[in-house]
Amino acid sequence: MGLFNQTKPTPATYPPHGIRRWQQAWVVPLSLIVAVALWQVTAEVSRLPAFMLPSPVEVWSRLLRAVSDGSLVRHTWTTLGEVLGGLSLGMSVALSLGYLLAKSPTAERLLAPYIVASQSIPTVAIAPLLVIWFPGRLSKILVAALIVFFPVLVNSIVGVRSVPEELKDLMRSLRATRWQVFAKLEAPAAMPVILGGLKVGATLSVIGAVVGEFVGSDAGLGFLINVGRGQYDTALVFVAIMVLIVMALGFYAIVDRLERRLLRWRADPTRE
Repeated sequence: MGLFNQTKPTPATYPPHGIRRWQQAWVVPLSLIVAVALWQVTAEVSRLPAFMLPSPVEVWSRLLRAVSDGSLVRHTWTTLGEVLGGLSLGMSVALSLGYLLAKSPTAERLLAPYIVASQSIPTVAIAPLLVIWFPGRLSKILVAALIVFFPVLVNSIVGVRSVPEELKDLMRSLRATRWQVFAKLEAPAAMPVILGGLKVGATLSVIGAVVGEFVGSDAGLGFLINVGRGQYDTALVFVAIMVLIVMALGFYAIVDRLERRLLRWRADPTRE
């Protein structure tokens, strides 16, 4: 056959958007159902005592009891406030310092060793000192802020430095002020990278608050886990862990939604 007699390739066909969205919507619920079913089967087959491996039914019953007596809601609100405080503090300091370090190599050479050294120390080792120096909920907020700080800082520096020099030269040729360069060029260009770091920081902030509660606290989900562990109430430990998972997923979903809204201008037309 000649070259011009070849048949054209058949374009790939995809299910309609409605079907694809329906399939995607059912992935997570089905996976959860399978996981819970496997958990239930494992608990029944292994015949382990409840203080070692409670069944999903026992965990659900413990959840209802914790909700009815108000303890779960009270401790969840405590941890949520600490997470929000740590996330806000860590993010604001990281964004401000990240922009400064990205614009000033001298400041980066001066502060980088101290920042890296602070991250090389395990948070569990710093948390007792913070509890001693800052009693109350402030210590938990500071622990959460420390964990949020580094990923947001690094992504802020990378994002600001990723702005093409040609666009900066264009802004200078247009006699743009420093604020206009920041608002019209640097902030939008760095936003995708910064939001990527914020996704990581938002989930890690939950870990920071719980670590602070483990060290010393009389309220919060970390305190609830300590109580359940001390009383061999493993079902209560599972309840607190699941609430923490839901909280972390919620923060991630909020940042993801924020990313979709702020970066709508660069959205892929083929993306659902």
